[in-house]
Amino acid sequence: MDLILNFFDEFLFTPHVYPATWSQDWWLRQYLSLFIIVTVASYLMYFALSGLSYLFIFDKKLRQHPKFIKNQEILEIKVTIKTIPVISLITNIIFLLEVRGCSRLYNNVQDSTYGWPSIILNGIFFIFFTDMLIYWIHRGLHHKLFYKRFHKLHHKWIIPTPFASHAFHPLDGFSQSLPYHIYVFLFPIHKIEYLCLFIIVNIWTVSIHDADYRVADGLKPFINGSAHHIDHHYHFNYNYGQFFTLWDRIGGSFRHPSAFENQDPKSLINAIQDKKE
Repeated sequence: MDLILNFFDEFLFTPHVYPATWSQDWWLRQYLSLFIIVTVASYLMYFALSGLSYLFIFDKKLRQHPKFIKNQEILEIKVTIKTIPVISLITNIIFLLEVRGCSRLYNNVQDSTYGWPSIILNGIFFIFFTDMLIYWIHRGLHHKLFYKRFHKLHHKWIIPTPFASHAFHPLDGFSQSLPYHIYVFLFPIHKIEYLCLFIIVNIWTVSIHDADYRVADGLKPFINGSAHHIDHHYHFNYNYGQFFTLWDRIGGSFRHPSAFENQDPKSLINAIQDKKE
């Protein structure tokens, strides 16, 4: 985050926002700057990614499903608008630690152990490491001690739209993002690679809520896509994984997607329409 913070300090915050007496190295100024950057960027990314997905990918036919809530898209957006600043307040404590040099982020490829191969390996390991932790955190949020307090809000959307991707309780959202932040304090990773992975994670989060079930046949047994995740919303105790089906299979929570058997919510709507005709 220091790369982004330095950019905004140079072109916005230092000349136009903060008094000259506020040092760029002052932790409180850094935290306030990070809060502004992360909150605004999160809103822009959410509305851009979710909006494009809703307009061009999401099947609007799902709005006819009996369990689709009236004005659901507006409700999902309202929850997200309230959630993002709260998550930002908490998350920026971690980003502040990164900016102040407490993480294992590095600037140059040459600083890694194996150069460019390290970049590739780090990206792969990042995805598998976070997928493992998110599975157990997500599954834990379904425990009776936490579900009603934190995770139930996200399951309000039984037939989710892309706007549901970030529509959850702030502590729910933060807890499921925690593995991404933990990683940089445990393992070395390039700063730009980390930012790119963070964007990819947000794209993926939107994509598993877009009801586009297309996956290459050879990858269907392994990839936890939209078909798997809509079953999680619809059937509740299955398919907790983020990227892969591995931990669901290990944990006994894997459910073969209903969409691959033409038994998903879209198929129900088609059946209802056929009866009417």
